[in-house]
Amino acid sequence: MAEDKKENKNVSVFARSEMSLESDPLEEIFALNLGDFISEHLISDELVQKISRTNVDKLQSIKNQLKELISIYSIDNTLKILGFSSKEDYVIYNSIAKTIKQMLEIDACQVFLSKEYAMGLNNTEHDLILVGSSQILKKDIYDAKIGYCLSDNSFVSQSYNERKLIELFDCNTNKDFKPISFLGEEKVKYYLAVPMYNNMEKVGVIVVENYKNKKLSEEFIELLTVTARLFATSMSLEKLTEETEALIKEKDVTVLQLQNKRAELTALIGDLSGEQQWFVENLAQAVDAKSSFKNNYSHEVADLAREISTTIGLNEKTKDLIYYAALLRNIGKITLPEELFNKKEKLSAEDWEKLQNHPNVGVSILMSINFLSEVVPYINYHKERWDGKGEPEGLKGQSIPLGSRIIAIADAYSAITTERKYRKAHSNKEALEILKSESGSKWDPELINVIVKIKE
Repeated sequence: MAEDKKENKNVSVFARSEMSLESDPLEEIFALNLGDFISEHLISDELVQKISRTNVDKLQSIKNQLKELISIYSIDNTLKILGFSSKEDYVIYNSIAKTIKQMLEIDACQVFLSKEYAMGLNNTEHDLILVGSSQILKKDIYDAKIGYCLSDNSFVSQSYNERKLIELFDCNTNKDFKPISFLGEEKVKYYLAVPMYNNMEKVGVIVVENYKNKKLSEEFIELLTVTARLFATSMSLEKLTEETEALIKEKDVTVLQLQNKRAELTALIGDLSGEQQWFVENLAQAVDAKSSFKNNYSHEVADLAREISTTIGLNEKTKDLIYYAALLRNIGKITLPEELFNKKEKLSAEDWEKLQNHPNVGVSILMSINFLSEVVPYINYHKERWDGKGEPEGLKGQSIPLGSRIIAIADAYSAITTERKYRKAHSNKEALEILKSESGSKWDPELINVIVKIKE
């Protein structure tokens, strides 16, 4: 025993701390607020023992960190699209395909997932499995077992393998296009395959189809690309969350294993955060592209709403929510025909009804994207008036959410100063005079004072 102690004495202090801490001595030293002691001779035996005793605490500490990450960034705050155990669960993918069809005004949309992610449907020889379709089919798509192998020359496999967009025109003249009769692809002329992947793995492919050579606009292609990335990252995060929960429960789990999982989890959360913002930005651009407004209109409204929020001293989270709500306040427009917004003739009663109800359509879309659920009230009530004569519920004064009141004024100012087909843009001075004349009736008087201060 004495010899063992002597032998330990001959091992460097830094080496002994390394053995004690699963090859992570510096992190523990910094955790003890001893980061200045980076020279080995400054670390005493007493400190080494202290670090060693904290190893158990370190294990539990990292477990707690992981549990907290899972709790805060669980898939319930993003898109719940995994964990299915039966064919009935997969109805969500049909809904996704139908939503994409409606948003992009295309003829058909199909969603393919890799066998790893098509849980419960992977009793097939295919590597990529059809899990959702926008079409009303006579036969159950899961009984049909439609899909592709990664080794074949299909455009879906190519898009998946190479992580790239594949866009085809005149498909009926392309010898490499192999239409699936079950999906009616003999009619397809325009075909776009969009890979679903993230920095960690590939997940599947979204396919959109037109029966005419009608190309998707760049705004819609970009929106579809980010939607595919967002789905892929959400799915990877859910899988990683499940793996992390299982690892935490293992009896012999090491600090190093937990640290590696923590690094993967935080990296993926960072990716998801960026993709959520990218999704919102592109969704707003797609709405602007569909309407007669200039392409940066929604961003101008959102920037002004953030400026008002900053001026009155709101916190960062609230400012972000108001910014996103302002970007997406007209999201319902993306589910309505483009020609409806570009009509020069008088709108019909049916057209007006569609336009009047568009915020509710948008709210329904946002409610299905859980990470945006907090912006819903701001969007839902941004058509209310200070005097209680607005829509949808006739809220009055302070009962209207503050974010909604801010967005309403930012939207009104931007609309007044933007040229329309039926009138020229008003000047800044004219816009402020109009807003001031409606202060106390349409708009919150205090917020009108704020925008006057900002713009004068």
